[in-house]
Amino acid sequence: MTNLDPTEVIETVRGLQRQAAEGSCLKHYREGVRLLRRGMTMLDSIHPVAPEHRTDWLVARIRLSSLMAALSSEISGDLAAGLAGLDDVRLLINAVPDAVLQAELNGVLNHNYAARLMSVGRNEESLASFDVSVTHQEYRLANGPAPEARMGAFVQTLSSRAWVQIRLGNVSAAQKDLNRSLELAEKYELRTVAADMRRTMGMLALRTGDVPEALRFYEEAERTYRALELGVPDGLRFEQAEALLAAGLAEEAGAHLDEVLPKLIAQQSISREVARAELYRAAAALMTDEIELARQMADSARRKMLRVGCRTCIANATLAGLQSDVRDALRTVHIPAALPTRALRLAAKMPTPQLSDQAATARMLAVRLDIRRGNLKRAVETLRKVPRPGQLTPIDYRMLRRLCRAELAVAQNDRAKALTEIRSGLTELDAVRDRMGGLDLVSGTALHGQELADLAVKLVLERNDARRLFVWLERTRAQTYRYEPLSAGTDPELAARVAEVRGLGQAIQEAQHDGHPIAGLRAKYNERLREAQRLGWHTGRWGRPRPVAGLAEVVARLGERAMVSFAASGDELVAVVVAGGECRLVRLGSAGAAAESARVLNVDLDALAPDNLPERLAEVVMASAHKQADKLDAQLIQPLADSIGERELVIVPTGPLYAVPWGVLPGLRGRPTVVAPSATAWLAAELTKSSRARKIVLVRGPGLAGARGELEKLTTHYRTATTMTGAKATVKSVLRAMDGAKLAHFAAHGAHEPENALFSRLELADGALFGHEMAGLRQPPRQVVFAACELAMNRIRPGDEALGFASALLASGSRTVIAPLSRVGDLASAAAMDDYYRALAVRESPALALADAIAVDPFRRPFVCLGAG
Repeated sequence: MTNLDPTEVIETVRGLQRQAAEGSCLKHYREGVRLLRRGMTMLDSIHPVAPEHRTDWLVARIRLSSLMAALSSEISGDLAAGLAGLDDVRLLINAVPDAVLQAELNGVLNHNYAARLMSVGRNEESLASFDVSVTHQEYRLANGPAPEARMGAFVQTLSSRAWVQIRLGNVSAAQKDLNRSLELAEKYELRTVAADMRRTMGMLALRTGDVPEALRFYEEAERTYRALELGVPDGLRFEQAEALLAAGLAEEAGAHLDEVLPKLIAQQSISREVARAELYRAAAALMTDEIELARQMADSARRKMLRVGCRTCIANATLAGLQSDVRDALRTVHIPAALPTRALRLAAKMPTPQLSDQAATARMLAVRLDIRRGNLKRAVETLRKVPRPGQLTPIDYRMLRRLCRAELAVAQNDRAKALTEIRSGLTELDAVRDRMGGLDLVSGTALHGQELADLAVKLVLERNDARRLFVWLERTRAQTYRYEPLSAGTDPELAARVAEVRGLGQAIQEAQHDGHPIAGLRAKYNERLREAQRLGWHTGRWGRPRPVAGLAEVVARLGERAMVSFAASGDELVAVVVAGGECRLVRLGSAGAAAESARVLNVDLDALAPDNLPERLAEVVMASAHKQADKLDAQLIQPLADSIGERELVIVPTGPLYAVPWGVLPGLRGRPTVVAPSATAWLAAELTKSSRARKIVLVRGPGLAGARGELEKLTTHYRTATTMTGAKATVKSVLRAMDGAKLAHFAAHGAHEPENALFSRLELADGALFGHEMAGLRQPPRQVVFAACELAMNRIRPGDEALGFASALLASGSRTVIAPLSRVGDLASAAAMDDYYRALAVRESPALALADAIAVDPFRRPFVCLGAG
């Protein structure tokens, strides 16, 4: 033993220490401890050492001992023993003679000490240790050689300290540490570290409610990982999903996770990562009311976490399972007594402060169950134990607490207090919505307040108070249109990505035409489409919020017109009719029956669309369409006859009623009718200042048999119009021409994409023009007419948030959009448009002109006037 070369032994021990440290990053703690013990044995074999080797030997022992204490603590879960081991190491460090080296070792030691404290929620103590670590490391960087070699470790400590600051609610201090970390990482070209910093900054942005900023940081981090040819960390995928859930984009988050999960399983990823993905998938399923899927995912995640041994993860999975069972139980009349008791027991088992939010959530679930069971005394006592939300409390927690307080007030027969709680909750949700970026995020946010909104409508309906119901409907629906659009233009990166999607779409069409395989192109198209959508989440910029429309304002603006605002509570469909200064409530029967009639009518109208439909088939389909139109008319319009008389109408639909082409209903044929997502949206469109622009843009896309004659007829109405056909009708040139126009008319094929509404498309000479691009116009056309595609269709999110091609234009500032709600034949479209523009020249009102044009052949002209008429 005495013949061993100390230099070689110490170098070998350093290698073992590095292997153990790398293994610890992969959670291989026992293997790391084995390597460290081997290193200790080797160091003991050359002790005592000569004076020239003493410092190297001591430093090697310090590093081994420090890591040994940390890994042993991870294995045993004994924090006290781990901290005691680090305290012993501190005594060894004091024996190091070199001040710079001592500072370096103390920096590492105090970082590890702080990390152990942070892992158990002792955040104040952890922060103090991180402060000491930063001080020592700054001394080492300022006074020692090769500071760049230690910069990665220093940045990691700053980042970890930022996390403790976040937990303590010290947002400014956390932001300062993260900004400094990112600046240093970029200065010293630590590109992987910089990507990690952006992830952490995204997490801070998400904690503070800035979802667009979080998504932007995540996107930047992902691009950096890919540029470095590194795998995108699984954790980043989960963080992106969490941000989508925070924005209410549950379906998008679910699709994102459905893509991630099979890859994790195929890679035989560790159970913890698969379980995390399943947990987020359970959360997304709960938000979309897929109870059984949520229960399955939560149960699977819990089983995996039990094997891993992560207490927080087990608690989260158990809570997700409880949430699934509670959601299921709340739909029934009889709630088992065991369920609220189970929720309370779960809350009691969760240690504080680590699982305070989870315990509070379990208690709130128990409160809702006890209220249903009539156990108000326990509900009151339990709710008192739920802490008030703090600065960084997630919006779901806030909304659930408001819902508990509102439901308890209802149970105590205090409806005024319940409505006050709901109003306060929706105001909190407004603050979250105001910070959202693109139209997708703004519209998705309503999901978080859906139960509060439903309760408000139910309470007001019970009182048969039409005026209050009108006010509450405006407060709870289509909040997207409360924002004044800003002329922000389109983000260059998003524009480039959309252009790539467009090019791939053309390549697919060409390959299909030539009989070539398209599977690879289709996969690439879908991938680029997802990337473009993700960019749109944070590069979009919506405008300043404006107040909800008041009833008096609406009455004054309506004049001799009438407004019919539909709403559903459970399966009950109602209408609030505002006409002649009066406000009436009319009950209309089953919402489900109306939705089914609307669906079947749309199917029939699609079937009627082809220009050369066989006569016998056309008769059968027409008979069915007439039947559904008569049913809808009898349920929705006839009961309103006394209230609306012969007035022009403004209709505010709800849910499936957005799909009704109102001009085909017998009671509305020939009647000018405007469809708006809310009274607030209609009033904003009505009050839009008329620009002095007189530019008319006429566009014809490829492949329309009747469009050539259609545009030639239109030029007789608009002799100075800019006409774009053939190769001239490119996306770029059309967008440029549309900006600031009075009227833009499109005779082009297009399609509504229900799963990706803002990427609904209009086919032009060089490919698809997407709804996203229309929303980026600096000054959208005052009126837009789509002659040959069902681009009036929307994807209807909770809160009647309509999202689609036409709605993007309205939300961006266009006053009126004319478009069909179902397919329309080329010849029928051309004839309808000729009639429309003839009438518009005389009437000067889009609603009046369209009513005249539709009345000629309503079932083959399923157009609607959206916005203001």
